[in-house]
Amino acid sequence: MICRTSPYRTVLRDNAIPTIFDLTSHLNNPHSRHRKRIKELSEDEIRTLKQKKIDETSEQEPKHKEINNSNAQNPSAEEGGEEQDEDILPLTLEEKENKEYLKSLFEILILMGKQNIPLDGHETDEIPEGLFTPDNFQALLECRINSGEEVLRKRFETTAVNTLFCSKTQQKQMLEICESCIREETLREVRDSHFFSIITDDVVDIAGEEHLPVLVRFVDESHNLREEFVGFLPYEADAEILAVKFHTTITEKWGLNMEYCRGQAYIVSSGFSSKMKVVASRLLEKYPQAVYTLCSSCALNMWLAKSVPVVGVSVALGTIEEVCSFFHRSPQLLLELDNVISVLFQNNEEKGKELKEICHSQWTGRHDAFEILVDLLQALVLCLDGINSDTNIRWNNYIAGRAFVLCSAVTDFDFIVTIVVLKNVLSFTRAFGKNLQGQTSDVFFAASSLTAVLHSLNEVMENIEVYHEFWFEEATNLATKLDIQMKLPGKFRRAQQGNLESQLTSESYYKETLSVPTVEHIIQELKDIFSEQHLKALKCLSLVPSVMGQLKFNTSEEHHADMYRSDLPNPDTLSAELHCWRIKWKHRGKDIELPSTIYEALHLPDIKFFPNVYALLKVLCILPVMKVENERYENGRKRLKAYLRNTLTDQRSSNLALLNINFDIKHDLDLMVDTYIKLYTTKSELPTDNSENIENT
Repeated sequence: MICRTSPYRTVLRDNAIPTIFDLTSHLNNPHSRHRKRIKELSEDEIRTLKQKKIDETSEQEPKHKEINNSNAQNPSAEEGGEEQDEDILPLTLEEKENKEYLKSLFEILILMGKQNIPLDGHETDEIPEGLFTPDNFQALLECRINSGEEVLRKRFETTAVNTLFCSKTQQKQMLEICESCIREETLREVRDSHFFSIITDDVVDIAGEEHLPVLVRFVDESHNLREEFVGFLPYEADAEILAVKFHTTITEKWGLNMEYCRGQAYIVSSGFSSKMKVVASRLLEKYPQAVYTLCSSCALNMWLAKSVPVVGVSVALGTIEEVCSFFHRSPQLLLELDNVISVLFQNNEEKGKELKEICHSQWTGRHDAFEILVDLLQALVLCLDGINSDTNIRWNNYIAGRAFVLCSAVTDFDFIVTIVVLKNVLSFTRAFGKNLQGQTSDVFFAASSLTAVLHSLNEVMENIEVYHEFWFEEATNLATKLDIQMKLPGKFRRAQQGNLESQLTSESYYKETLSVPTVEHIIQELKDIFSEQHLKALKCLSLVPSVMGQLKFNTSEEHHADMYRSDLPNPDTLSAELHCWRIKWKHRGKDIELPSTIYEALHLPDIKFFPNVYALLKVLCILPVMKVENERYENGRKRLKAYLRNTLTDQRSSNLALLNINFDIKHDLDLMVDTYIKLYTTKSELPTDNSENIENT
């Protein structure tokens, strides 16, 4: 209760809990009737108190002035006083000109990064003799000089004709500073938010070296879940070395406190999965609350398929990606595939239309990718074969050659068996995975269905002979339909030559080398990725009002929220606060809809009155398995994909990539210049008008 006539300003405490009071209960309690009543102040008493407070304030003001004057007269007495004197020393003319010159260089580098312009326009050996501008950077410098920039013009006039205006070494140093300063802007927001999650994308080639793209998830001060790209990490072949360098870069170089990390996810292609799992395990050993999860941007079935440690599966997945990329090279190729589908499905036009629409999308990332591939396989084979053997010479040699190679790959019996086995095994996890990428309520109820999924897969494992027999029969029928010869892989046939005792059939071979290890791995992977902590976290999604409503407001978040108890501002009041949260939504007005997502709940006007609920929702929101509700805050991943798609491998740069992907992040040019001067120059080394420090070519 707030007394409106109080002479003092009344402020609700930060940890106050909205409570429904029964204001009539004291009437029935005889002991409460004699309680002391709060004395009501008269107007004269209120005026007296106010005047007293004003007099106290006026007495304190002269004291503050005296303290300020004494500090002004004795600046050396303050901590760091001597350093401040040094900072305010006036700059010489040469130092001012050098700072302006460096600022111009930084402006050009930032422009090139944002516009994704490579520093080197041509290879050195391609440049004819006599040209003065060997690269894009030099050309932009000259453009600014010709536009009338005095600082650059003065430096240019005092530079010899055969000199570089800015050396490669200096460019690299400045780019590293640009990258560091812009990354720091994002990391500062992450630190302010406290809690975050780490996500890595697939390994990429940056100028001939493998790197891991790293993104962070956090909730900003406007209560928006964001996923931002923060840089590339060099990839290491040794998993243990990779784990150490991964941890060192995040904590020491980037300055993030992993104690606040609440989730980690790794999207990697086949062959890298086992190594990133080691990284996850090492981080979990040090930080148990950094829950290892699936990433919302990757379908569960594709993630499971990529993690299967069977060479044939890795080869098949690579072939599928190449086939999809091949047809997306040009509209003409997609049109050719559409025509083949129309002929094959002329008796089922609806199915044909559906497959055409799917072919025009990036279907290889779908939950049902292997079902689609089996349905499309005949059309793909006929289309690729037709392109390769086209007599009208409509396709160039490269297209025809690629079609021949891909046709040979998809008509290999090993490929056929692999995709049929994957289709059938992953059918048990398809609905479960689809729900994980659905609405918040779908994710909550999916967590409860994991037991049934594992039970089904265990039943398959116990009867693998029977299941594999059906799968192998489906594969042989599909091969016969496509006129593909059933045979063992060439490597295995060569190893068996001369071994007369070997009675291994194709069916038993694929059972032992494909079906059994695939089912075993998927069961274990589901157990690892959906650990007890992960499932507890998903159970806390009952905090979202729409989920609460589906459960008839009979929920028990407090039990599952124990793992996040140390993250709460007022853990002792959690039980009472959760009760108020349930009451608030159970007795809401008829016109009020229940918020259906964490995003909507975080943006409620009165969420600040539920500090523990707010803290829990923030932590749940940043788990990588939860999708980013507002697409405008998922730009980091989209821009990363666009950069990799639009930039040639040998022109990629980890420094310029960060500038391009985070082009809308503010940057402080003065800070960049001061950092460069501090790290790479001293007062005695500042360039003079005779340009002694400009590097000769």
